[in-house]
Amino acid sequence: PVPAAAFMETAGKRKRSFAAIDRRHQPRSFASPVPHGGGDFVEGSIRRITMKNFLTYDYSEVFPGPNLNMIVGANGTGKSSIVCAICLGLAGKTAVLGRGDKVGLYVKRGCSNGSVEIELCKTDGNLVINREIHVENNQSVWMLNGRHSSQKAVEEAVKALQIQVGNLCQFLPQEKVGEFAKMSKIELLEATEKSVGPPEMYEFHCNLKTFRTREREMENMCKEKANILDKTKKRNEHIKTDVERYYTMRRHLDMIQMLEKKKPWVEYEVARRGVEDVKKEREEVKRRLTAAKEAQAPLERWHVDRLQTEAEVVLMPLCFQTSSIREASQLCKQKRDQLDHRHKQIEDIRQALSLKQTEESDRQKRIINTRRIIADLQAELDSQGSQEDVMPLIEAVNCELRRIQDERAELESKQIDQHRDKDTMAAELRLLHNQLRSLADRMNQKEERLRSRFRDTYTALQWLRRNRNLFTGNVYEPMMLEINVRDARHSKYIESHIPINDLRAFIFQKREDMEIFLTEVRDKQELRVNAAYAPSESFAAKPPSRPIESIRHFGFYSYMRELFDAPEDVMSYLCFQYKINDVPVGTEQTKRMIEKVKETQFRTFYTAEEKYIIKKSSYSHKIVSSNTSLRHPQFLNIVVDAERRRQLEEKIGVSVNDIQQRQSTLRHRDNELRLEKKRLSEVKGKKRQLEQKISTKQDRLDSHTHRRTHTHTHTEFMFRFHEKLHHHQPKLCFKERLQDTGSTPKSVYCVSYRVVDDYKRREKEIQNLERELGSRKSELETYRKDISEAKERWLIPLKQLVEQINEKFSAFFRSMECAGEVDLHAENEEEYDKYGIRIRVKFRSNTQLHELTLNHQSGGERSVSTMLYLMALQELNRCPFRVVDEINQGMDPVNERRVFDIVVKTACRGTTSQYFFITPKLLQNLQYAEEMMVLCVHNGPHMLAPNEWNEKAFLRRVRAQS
Repeated sequence: PVPAAAFMETAGKRKRSFAAIDRRHQPRSFASPVPHGGGDFVEGSIRRITMKNFLTYDYSEVFPGPNLNMIVGANGTGKSSIVCAICLGLAGKTAVLGRGDKVGLYVKRGCSNGSVEIELCKTDGNLVINREIHVENNQSVWMLNGRHSSQKAVEEAVKALQIQVGNLCQFLPQEKVGEFAKMSKIELLEATEKSVGPPEMYEFHCNLKTFRTREREMENMCKEKANILDKTKKRNEHIKTDVERYYTMRRHLDMIQMLEKKKPWVEYEVARRGVEDVKKEREEVKRRLTAAKEAQAPLERWHVDRLQTEAEVVLMPLCFQTSSIREASQLCKQKRDQLDHRHKQIEDIRQALSLKQTEESDRQKRIINTRRIIADLQAELDSQGSQEDVMPLIEAVNCELRRIQDERAELESKQIDQHRDKDTMAAELRLLHNQLRSLADRMNQKEERLRSRFRDTYTALQWLRRNRNLFTGNVYEPMMLEINVRDARHSKYIESHIPINDLRAFIFQKREDMEIFLTEVRDKQELRVNAAYAPSESFAAKPPSRPIESIRHFGFYSYMRELFDAPEDVMSYLCFQYKINDVPVGTEQTKRMIEKVKETQFRTFYTAEEKYIIKKSSYSHKIVSSNTSLRHPQFLNIVVDAERRRQLEEKIGVSVNDIQQRQSTLRHRDNELRLEKKRLSEVKGKKRQLEQKISTKQDRLDSHTHRRTHTHTHTEFMFRFHEKLHHHQPKLCFKERLQDTGSTPKSVYCVSYRVVDDYKRREKEIQNLERELGSRKSELETYRKDISEAKERWLIPLKQLVEQINEKFSAFFRSMECAGEVDLHAENEEEYDKYGIRIRVKFRSNTQLHELTLNHQSGGERSVSTMLYLMALQELNRCPFRVVDEINQGMDPVNERRVFDIVVKTACRGTTSQYFFITPKLLQNLQYAEEMMVLCVHNGPHMLAPNEWNEKAFLRRVRAQS
């Protein structure tokens, strides 16, 4: 195979050239050229990258090819600088690169400004974007095709070419390789839609999420309106009876009012009819009088003639006789009127008497009932006994209550003191709880560090936690998890003294348990783990060779064993294996006295920042010492005073429990006494209540007995009026009326108009709510139809897209003798913001497909899965180029070779877009394609300057060597 190639276009004619990468200052680097086999640039692909004073480069121009561009070079040569130039030159954010948050940091050190220029392919003329970066103010100056422009205009121009440097499915820099596996299913779907979906797919998805949010709001609004409507109906239904009673009351009141208004008319009618009868009688009397006069006229004339003669004789006596007759007639008429009046009075009295007889009957019944109630109350009062019998008991209860209250007051005073102490201890306890929470978090961090750095050890740890029942003795997790350093400052000594292989080792109390463990995890699971078993005789308490007091003058303040806590078996192993009970730890004073300290015959000891190892030569018997700086601790810098926390919790628990128990007992006794006092007080008060009831009933009985009934004038009138009305039989029987009216129950009249007013108001509200709810439901149905149509426009193409990705992804995995699949995952089809792409892979035949996550697969497996997913997207060819930086790091040689073959076959097809693959290394005997370009990035003090590079001479030497 031949390395390095580049292209540039001149006057429409393709010509071979090279990508010169020059530092101008030592060391220098460049990319060597190799001919390119052909291919067409798609719109938006990169034709040229020019860097000035950018990261490692003084000046460099790179001319990539249209298909696969492999940028190869050792670490530190500047490969990733090209990736950074692509990102920042296309208006990408610094956060995408994961290196620095300020763009000025990407300017070469010592320079005030730098620039990146990128030429993008366009059918109507290439687009040249230039970004000049100024360190002083951390600002950029943009140019489009040689004209000053704004960053927003650049972003829009880049977006129009479907370039998304912030999308991990299109642009995956070295620092973000691990982020791909961290992407959630939702994030992966959105990145895929943006990268390879139709232009409107992601827009439809966003609209659907917005629609769904609006649909939820509308559904909630409908539910809310329905709930309000239902509650309003129920409230009106609840008071409907009261409203009906109110209207019944109103009808009765209206009837009474009408009858009251008709009363004068009825009275007038009765009087009028009486007058008519009297007139008729008078006319009849007149008629009879006239007839009698006419019949007696002749006789009257005879008598007149006869008596006229005698008139003169008897004139005077007759005058006196006529006057007497007139007076007698008037007196007779007066007596007759008086007699009629008396008859009327007799009838009224007869009616009143009947009424009084009825009232008297009711009164006698009430008297009998009251006397019976008084007798029952008196019997109950007699059964209560004497009040004096209860008083001593009440007094005894009061005395006991006072004693309890005094004792409770004393306890409350003690409790205040206890609370004061408790607050002090609680503050310390809160501090310890915070430390415990911090410990839990940091323990999780330690486990995460263990998982990331020693994957096999972490896997074995998970197996151990699930299968502890297989072991008969004590089994301890990796020592880095079991050791608890008392002071975080001391963790550096322990990590420097105990090798990392032992810090991640499992410790067993019994050798046979260790054999079982290793058989399972090493032989069966093929995990690289370390294990050891503790000595049969404990060394945990073995004393040091000399007391610490005897060496304090050298600056030593402790032996290593006293700096941390660990289970006895672990401590015994460390004392036996690493003599931690005899390794002193000192200070800067120890370093100043190092020559004298060497004479103490300690083999190993520590100063503040260094580790010293003292050896004696077997040949010259000279003392040879070596010292190394202490490395920064990574696992053991966790401190918690667990014993102090336990003591405080125990002390607080005992005190609080004792007080609470005594308070509970006193409260219980207090409640009992209060209930007894209440019972006795009720006995005392019940007699008083009975006496009051008897007195009240007696007063009522006296009232019934001595009460005199009186007939109201209006009542007399009504009886007379009704009688006449009945006698004359009038038509209106007033007496009966994304009666009837007076017999109405009093309860009818107990309804307030406010209830009716509320009822009417809610009736209108119900009508409005029903109209509004109907409108909302209709609007919701229409909206759902629109969502359904939008869903079809989005979901059907998306399913087809995911199926295409799955087909290619599965084929890639099958070619590697593994299994993988991609599917569209959604727990609920209507939750559009929860849709996601799920990647599931299997790298061993005896396992099942597992979802690609940060925790389940190894780093190499995640890299393979990420690379193959990106290659599955490559052939869908919507974005103009893709960049993947050092994704093959962590792959084993077999998988790396397989992935390389897939990348070459996929990215070198004429239908795919431009591809940048950055790697620090390549395996031997790889299969290359004519369509790919390899850019070899070199650096060093003897590199040629770009103007001294001879492409033809280089190719001749390459062919001669091959």
